[in-house]
Amino acid sequence: MALNIADLFEHAVDAAPENLALKVGERSVTYAELEAQANRLAHYLAGQGIGHGDHVAIYAKNSIEHVVAVLAVVKLRAVSINVNYRYVESELNYLFDNADVVAVLHERTYAPMVAACFPQHDRLRVAVALPDALDPDDASDVSSFGGVLWDDALAGQSEERDFGPRSADDLHIIYTGGTTGFPKGVMWRHEDFWRVLGGGIDFYTGEPLEEYDQSKQATDPRMVTFPLSPLMHGGAQAGLLMHLFAGHLTVLEPKFDPVRTWEVIEREKVQLIFMTGDAMARPLIEAYEAKAATGTPYDASGLFAISSSAAIFSPQVKERWMTAFPNAIFTDSVGASETGFQGTGIQEKGNLSSDGPVIALGPNSVVIDDTGHVLDPATDIGKTGRLGRGGNVPVGYYKDPEKSARTFLEIEGSRYSVPGDFARIEEGGKVTLLGRGSNCINTGGEKVFPEEVEMAIKGHPDIYDVLVVGVPDEKYGQSVTAVIQPRDGATVELEELRGYLRAHLSGYKLPRAMALVDQIPRNATGKAQYPRAKEIAMAAFADKHPTKV
Repeated sequence: MALNIADLFEHAVDAAPENLALKVGERSVTYAELEAQANRLAHYLAGQGIGHGDHVAIYAKNSIEHVVAVLAVVKLRAVSINVNYRYVESELNYLFDNADVVAVLHERTYAPMVAACFPQHDRLRVAVALPDALDPDDASDVSSFGGVLWDDALAGQSEERDFGPRSADDLHIIYTGGTTGFPKGVMWRHEDFWRVLGGGIDFYTGEPLEEYDQSKQATDPRMVTFPLSPLMHGGAQAGLLMHLFAGHLTVLEPKFDPVRTWEVIEREKVQLIFMTGDAMARPLIEAYEAKAATGTPYDASGLFAISSSAAIFSPQVKERWMTAFPNAIFTDSVGASETGFQGTGIQEKGNLSSDGPVIALGPNSVVIDDTGHVLDPATDIGKTGRLGRGGNVPVGYYKDPEKSARTFLEIEGSRYSVPGDFARIEEGGKVTLLGRGSNCINTGGEKVFPEEVEMAIKGHPDIYDVLVVGVPDEKYGQSVTAVIQPRDGATVELEELRGYLRAHLSGYKLPRAMALVDQIPRNATGKAQYPRAKEIAMAAFADKHPTKV
């Protein structure tokens, strides 16, 4: 046996085959049933010549079949490639080419997109159409590119686990969201991925787990967990696998809907949810409060742990959650596709930072200064640097040695992953997260981190959502600019907003301009699309529509 994703899942199957593994809508599967379906798909793919090291794209919303696809691929020692199902044709072509994809497992509703791209990629030779998670009667044609329907692919295939030995060195690739450019494929060894993203290191003590430690828990009372983000996002995929390794029940939904989410939490007695900052937290708490105001609130009494990661969970929204769930545990978790888990902070009402999330540094997490030295969290209080992680780190970016060299650094004989998030060292081994350095605004020689300004702006009662960007300015180099989505029926004036912010921010951090939009640009996981926000701001200036000082 090896510290391999497929082996770790199979250990849980062997420990508790009758445990429920997944539930989506009215459908559910046990660990044994999930294993059988994954084995059948793996045998089909093997029969098509797919094997060790081949790259297989998974192009689907959250569904049982999506999870089966991931497991089947790793069982063969092939490499799954996560696909953003919102890609347009040019983006999908880029990914298929960059990732050297030889097979695509896609929802049938995406068949027209696959048909357009398939002939343009000589390596691509296999396509299997999954039933659509939202429209099961979809009948899009798959014949033009030789596609095979899911049921036909699995028909007659063996359910046996008769695959060869695997290795801890097998690769697992996670493509980044591409929020600041083209997505990049982060190459993880299976063991390293498990250690930092799949629960192979105790997140609080830093102690490494043994191979069977998680599966031994599978016979204990299990949790009901509910990751709200799409599995095409690395964080949601990692959370799913971590809980599969330990025999938990994971509830999935193909589409985020706040009312539907509370109905699922109530029906399934969900205990733990993972969400992506305010993009999910705000509509969720508003739906919860609206239902409570009718006198018949949702029964979410089982919900005891609420975790946010990958985006700002602002103090104003967090306080509303804490009022609604006074006995729950709230955590801000930090990590990236390039680092895995870097730290977490338990949040307490009345003690929420307005600068940014405050977290305790996780195992092997560090802060690195501008000279490339690792700062001492005990003595360098107040200093700012880039947040990184040592120990189990990725091999690098797929087919991109230059970007790999800029992100994966060797410092004093140790290798670190340093993707570019900045943090300030605080007392007690904690740090305040300041945001991605590539988004940092240099205005008049002063550095402004957009996330800090965004958190302050979100406290304004008339503002629903916001992104902050820098636009060229002849006098200051860059001007702080807010792209704002007002609340329905509300109006926002720049001078009034600046007056409100003076109690929260230094003068140089105040927006000098703003653009109003109907909806803030975010991807399907809720992550900010800063390049698009900057385009909006620049277009507003070109049209002479912004309010400016």
